[in-house]
Amino acid sequence: MNLSDSPTAGQPPRRVSAMEAVLAHLRGAIERGEYAVGDKLPSEAELCRTLEISRPVLREALRALQTMGLTVSKTGKGTFVVANAVEDPTFGDYAASDLLEVRRHIEIPVAGYAALRRTPENLDHLSHLLDRMERETDTTAWVAMDTLFHLAVAEAAQNPVFRRVIEEIRDALARQSAFLNELGGRREQSNREHRAIVEALIDGSELDAVDAMSHHLDRVETTLTHIVRPARTDQHQEGGTEA
Repeated sequence: MNLSDSPTAGQPPRRVSAMEAVLAHLRGAIERGEYAVGDKLPSEAELCRTLEISRPVLREALRALQTMGLTVSKTGKGTFVVANAVEDPTFGDYAASDLLEVRRHIEIPVAGYAALRRTPENLDHLSHLLDRMERETDTTAWVAMDTLFHLAVAEAAQNPVFRRVIEEIRDALARQSAFLNELGGRREQSNREHRAIVEALIDGSELDAVDAMSHHLDRVETTLTHIVRPARTDQHQEGGTEA
């Protein structure tokens, strides 16, 4: 069974990566009860041999399963199934729903304050960072800049407490961004949303900045929902994607 580079079900718009195909296979097996709660998954060597994939691809898929809350990895013992349905993914120390709730309460008003208080230096920094993000093709490098972007917006609000809050959730933001980009192909769409935020800050429009950040977080939630609860008729139908 070779799962690498499988095409998307139905119409494009993009191909499913090897990791996504492996994740879908293992997730489906867990949800169907082929691996019951408490069961240990086959060893990495066995899965790689059976699925005809590389170990790095498998490990990415196993990490995604753990993020989704379906499995837990025990050092020296293997990976065990702990749930048969995805409820609320966890990014670092925070559940996705908790993270999004806080982001809405913090980052949306912060964008408004940033539009009113940003300095020329803030705008130069954000514009330069966004230009780099739009040219970047490596997901890991892009994710690192994504968290820097949200920190820079908080800095532009000229309130150190806002920046401290974003710093506190920075690791979770990076994990969420990587998860959504890998499974939702969000990078280009997120770049467009970030561009709208920066343009609102340049214009000094509090309303536009609030609207742009709200839209960005809406799309994050939509993408996450599509990953966690995919449509059964077409798991890989086109949908929003975020970081």
